[in-house]
Amino acid sequence: MNETEFVRLSENIFDYIDEYIGDHFDEFDTTKNGNVLTIEHEDGAQIIVNRHTANQELWIAAKSGGYHFHFENGAWVATRDGSEFFTVLSEAVGSLINHTVSIPAYTE
Repeated sequence: MNETEFVRLSENIFDYIDEYIGDHFDEFDTTKNGNVLTIEHEDGAQIIVNRHTANQELWIAAKSGGYHFHFENGAWVATRDGSEFFTVLSEAVGSLINHTVSIPAYTE
C-alpha cells in the first residue's frame, strides 16, 4: 500500500476505535490528535495508539508494553510475536477494567 492508502486506512481504524470505545465503555475517554489516539481510563491510565507513516506501522503503548504492527495478509500483526492488533488492544483495555474484552477487528 502507498502512503496515502496507509494514512486513510489508519485514520479509519482510529475513527473505528474511537467510536467503539465510546459506544461500549463508560470508563474511558478517547482523544484524537494528529497521528495519536489516546484512550484514557477514569483512573488516569492510558493506552496510546499511533501510526508511524514512514514504516507504515500502527503502534500500541500500554502498561503491558509497546507493540509495533505491520499489515500482512489482511491483518495488522505485531512485528515481535505475530499477535493481532485488535487482540492486543482488547487485552490492554480489558486489563484496565479487569474484564475480558473483545474488540472486533476493523474491516473496510
